[in-house]
Amino acid sequence: MKTLLSSINLVIECRDYRVPLTSRNPLFEESLAGKERLLVYTKRDLGSEESEPDAQREHRLRQFHAPEKVVFSSHKSQPSVKRLLQYFKEHANGSASLTGTRLLVVGMPNVGKSSLLNALRAVGLNKGKVAHTGAQPGITRKIASSVKIVDGSQLHGGDGEGIYLLDTPGVFIPYVPDAEAMLKLALCGLVKDTVIAPVTLADYLLYRINLMMPDLYREYHTPTNDIMVLLSAIAQKTGRLQRGGLPDTEACALWMIQRWRAGHLGHFVLDDVSEEALVEEKRKIKAGSSLSMNQAKKSEKEVQRARSKNRLKAAG
Repeated sequence: MKTLLSSINLVIECRDYRVPLTSRNPLFEESLAGKERLLVYTKRDLGSEESEPDAQREHRLRQFHAPEKVVFSSHKSQPSVKRLLQYFKEHANGSASLTGTRLLVVGMPNVGKSSLLNALRAVGLNKGKVAHTGAQPGITRKIASSVKIVDGSQLHGGDGEGIYLLDTPGVFIPYVPDAEAMLKLALCGLVKDTVIAPVTLADYLLYRINLMMPDLYREYHTPTNDIMVLLSAIAQKTGRLQRGGLPDTEACALWMIQRWRAGHLGHFVLDDVSEEALVEEKRKIKAGSSLSMNQAKKSEKEVQRARSKNRLKAAG
């Protein structure tokens, strides 16, 4: 990505709307520093209820990123895609480039980069998909060739090269020291489903749903904190049973997770985006909170050693 920067006019960094802070990758800020950047929070339709708290959260995020431009988008919403295209056209018209405008899209795995590219091309040029997409991260394996999303005839002058977008593979942070952050990323599909046991992930999802609205799963069971009870009820209701009528808890857990990812078990954000949380996030950014894997593991070992010492002291 660094080697391409000299030919790039604008970097588009995609983050998942449901985890606006956790899906931030500090590696991009370090590697792509100095380039104009547009932040696009994707999958807004899966995290927003179009409520006043949602509007307030988006306002706080815009202020947090100022003066950088922030867009909240859903690739399934044509008006949302059109607003992005209009922004790109205005940017291209302001650059007066004879060789066309080139955009680089970056982000964590499975935040919707390829889906956004396909949506921009479909609306901008009325053409079909060019980027492969899927429910699991890691579909895009290498940097592809530039794809035109706006024809030169749609820009000032009408005879330029147009606007091209370059899709890139998702780049995961080198190490996640916080267990809940990993659960959030996995629940949103930014981590492969084989990394964390489905029942563990479903248990975390149940915890989050209970904080928001336990009625979201009322057709399967009354409010409960026991994931095995809920999964057994889902198995009976959906027919996901093993031999002897035993519930297939892993299959039910995966089904429950996929239901939430598709927006059928509520639309809510997993990160705390309060004023206090954003102040803390800014403090982390200023402190340079991105660690290498070795540094992070070393830090974690030091914490574990300190805990062991405290346990020994407590034991006398």
